[in-house]
Amino acid sequence: MTSETQPIQRTRSMHGLKPDCLSFGGVLAQSFAVIAPTTIPAANLGLIVALSGSGTWLSFVIGLVGLVLVSININQFASRSASPGSLYSYIVKGLGPTAGVVCGWSMVLAYLFTGMSVLCGFANFSSILIGQLGIHPSSMTLLAIGASTAWYTAYKDIQLSAIAMLWLEGISIALIALLGGIIWAHKGFALDEAQLTLVGVAPGQVAMGLVLVMFSFSGFESATTLGDEARHPLKTIPKAVMGSVVLAGLFFIAMTYIEVLGFSGTGVEITQTEEPLGFLAKQAGVGWLGDVIALGALFSFFACVLGSINPAARVFFTMARHGLFPSSLGETHSANRTPHIAVTVCALILFLVPAGMALCQIKLFESMGYLGAIASYGFLTIYLLISIAAPIYLRRICQFQWRDAVIAGLSIGCMMIPVLGSVGIRGSRWFPVPQAPYDAFPYLFLIYLVITCGWFVWQRLRSPQVVRSMERGIEAIHAQFEPTPQPSLCEIPSLTDELG
Repeated sequence: MTSETQPIQRTRSMHGLKPDCLSFGGVLAQSFAVIAPTTIPAANLGLIVALSGSGTWLSFVIGLVGLVLVSININQFASRSASPGSLYSYIVKGLGPTAGVVCGWSMVLAYLFTGMSVLCGFANFSSILIGQLGIHPSSMTLLAIGASTAWYTAYKDIQLSAIAMLWLEGISIALIALLGGIIWAHKGFALDEAQLTLVGVAPGQVAMGLVLVMFSFSGFESATTLGDEARHPLKTIPKAVMGSVVLAGLFFIAMTYIEVLGFSGTGVEITQTEEPLGFLAKQAGVGWLGDVIALGALFSFFACVLGSINPAARVFFTMARHGLFPSSLGETHSANRTPHIAVTVCALILFLVPAGMALCQIKLFESMGYLGAIASYGFLTIYLLISIAAPIYLRRICQFQWRDAVIAGLSIGCMMIPVLGSVGIRGSRWFPVPQAPYDAFPYLFLIYLVITCGWFVWQRLRSPQVVRSMERGIEAIHAQFEPTPQPSLCEIPSLTDELG
């Protein structure tokens, strides 16, 4: 071990998490687990097609381009420092404490609601598969099984979590790609003119579909929460962030085109099918492969539940250490070296909301779409903030180039498309107001931000040292990755002071 790495190792170990235990594969598995690529073609694609129609593939293309740009902005920070607080820490560094808290609360909502959505998917898929055996457990039982199993795995060991997620998702993606090729061959490798020419598709449909497309990609940045546990984090994390977006995006675009083509002429609507690949597998004469993929999708839903708990708990963990949450959430298990209390709280919240919706007789398939749409607003807020923060941060450390501003501007523009699509313009044919209940979700998210950030303002007024504690904690994280003190930074006004 070199003299340069010794202080980094010692500082990172002080967080109490298990240091340097995850290889690049484990870090990539975290991002892939939250994206859960298997679940989109296997179960959720119909929800997006219901919004975007034949333009669903274009929604995915725009989403891919936009999030590649966002990845570049994230990696401006991830290539320079790493911590369990991930984007929360980055935005505090770039835009100040107030913007950081907005990001932190948005991340908490985004990861937890993603976990809730896929927990509903896990329960729904379990019910379908087990029902074929004549067994019909209640939704509450299946939700409890999924949440408790994910809690135990996250509580026990991050390495166990990563290995499980990597294998479960990798095998499922390979099987779906194989089935996709069979389905397209069954259609004679035809070109679908209705999709390629966007027949009957309005721009507003593509924009509204982008809300759930963002949810489909959501969590690609979750690898950044493994800053303490990843080996060579300044290299492995940026590669995992970018790699997960590109690989998942190409997979989504290809499978969307094939599945929409596969349903054409069948008389069955993909928007009404909860198991589209199973149906198409039977059409292609390989029903057994559809059954295997359904089982893989079930495991993928579970991997995503687990993958959502891990980053949510680490954001809680970091914010608690900065005095924003009860200090107990910032503790680690003495033997497992995991943020066990934060993991337990996250798993409990993740179970209670879907359970409450089930008690209100909301179908699991519908709950999956509602919770996913709400989660998207959290991710959109995070991606907008990081895109604003990146060029400001680069300017402050004297490494700004004009291309950084161009990339940030383009990524902000791409993120604003789903925002506009989710709100709509009254009387507009291109961007109509979404139907209920989707029309209410953006405003519910804003209310959430007002309440949580209002609480931070109250904390700040009551205890001004909270902000100083945050800034010291963030500076300590960044300082451990600077082998030599940097000279005085650019002679510009401190935007952190102005925005914080």
